[in-house]
Amino acid sequence: MGEIQKLTIEGKNYVLVSEDDYEDMIDTLEANAITARIREGEETFPHALIVELAETDSRVRTYRKYRGLSMTELAKTAGISQPYLSDIENGKKTGSVDVLKRIAVALRVDLDDLVC
Repeated sequence: MGEIQKLTIEGKNYVLVSEDDYEDMIDTLEANAITARIREGEETFPHALIVELAETDSRVRTYRKYRGLSMTELAKTAGISQPYLSDIENGKKTGSVDVLKRIAVALRVDLDDLVC
């Protein structure tokens, strides 16, 4: 960390740091906040999954496989037929918002994670 200057302007105390030091402090605060969320149980995903999600043609299929579920298991948990789930995974059907919400719950992800 570089030089820190303390200033008083119109009776208020300020600290002057370089822009690089300021950005380092912000990065540290953000990293600490993320670490705290992880310690509290927030799920993290491996890099390989993130890459696959960016490249996949079916986020439902990618999350299903990541969770280790068969199509039959996911369909049953989401309350839909296996052929309907297959059509969603293969892009033949989009699925209603209600169905996608149920799939998201079954996969333990946010709806946004499926439709981004």
